[in-house]
Amino acid sequence: MKYLIVVDMQNDFITGALGSPEAEAILPYVRDKVAGFEGRVLFTRDTHLENYPHTQEGRKLPVAHCIKGSDGWQIHPELEALRRTEPIDKVTFGASELVERLRAYEEPESIEFVGLCTDICVISNVMLTKAFFPEVPLTVDAKGCAGVTPASHATALEAMRAVQVDIINA
Repeated sequence: MKYLIVVDMQNDFITGALGSPEAEAILPYVRDKVAGFEGRVLFTRDTHLENYPHTQEGRKLPVAHCIKGSDGWQIHPELEALRRTEPIDKVTFGASELVERLRAYEEPESIEFVGLCTDICVISNVMLTKAFFPEVPLTVDAKGCAGVTPASHATALEAMRAVQVDIINA
């Protein structure tokens, strides 16, 4: 089975509190990729509670975002319309539940990643997945990712390439 992991394509990361022109620019590409993907598509969803300002992340990134139940927490409507499985709500950068789901489903033939932010949650989930599936080919579609900055996006792609993750469309 081929898998496509769509990381945190949520309103707050596209047009909301932490949105960016780069995130908005990848949305049509990601939408088309999801719509045409032949395999299983899994979505992650950054999830914070009202106590976010008091968490370690909240103290280091003092911008409330992806608060559970808010509009910003929702997967962008263009992608939500294509979602067929329950999203994986994650309270930290990497989602251990992603690995659990992949283990519960049919053995991965390949796993591809797109989403936001390349340099935080995409790289965290790629590295976590690589640790548990070292022999499964992992790919990151750079055209379907955006980082906090273009420079940090490029740095994250190079870090993933160094651990034998295939980077396409860079």
